[in-house]
Amino acid sequence: MPFELIRSETLLQGRTFKLRRDLLKTPDGRETRLEIIEHGGSVVVIPIDADGNMLFVRQYRHAAGMDLLELPAGTRDSSEPYEECAAREIREETGMEAGKLEKVGEFYLAPGYSTEFMGVFLATALSHNPLDPDADEFLSVEKMPVKEALAMAERGEMPDAKSLAALLLARPHLEKYLG
Repeated sequence: MPFELIRSETLLQGRTFKLRRDLLKTPDGRETRLEIIEHGGSVVVIPIDADGNMLFVRQYRHAAGMDLLELPAGTRDSSEPYEECAAREIREETGMEAGKLEKVGEFYLAPGYSTEFMGVFLATALSHNPLDPDADEFLSVEKMPVKEALAMAERGEMPDAKSLAALLLARPHLEKYLG
């Protein structure tokens, strides 16, 4: 017997997500409440330049209280296709356009409390073609060899979940840069 939704109420409608509270009947007949963040989906991009460097962005993350080194990522505009979102986000965040964009995986970011589903894209054949960044984004781009980026992630020096998951999913595609 699956969980049964009894009712759902919106607690907050934000700019990029909605917070709702669901009342559910559990398989054993009890009732429980869950707060869920409804999110329209997002992408994370692994850009690799002609020299075999991976491009990251460093930005302040208020919830973490620090600057984090992350792969470029962003939220879809309503029903924007994931690939179009990835093509836009890499240009906004790194100033580079991907000549080749390949989907390498997808995942739920935090399925215990969020509907956010992320597409992961490998971006290569990069050329300079920037878009204006979002008004609230203050980013700096950092390059590092693929091997160094993977080692940094493996040492626990990259505490961003989406970047770690993306690197794991892309690992088979990154082997050629490790030589």
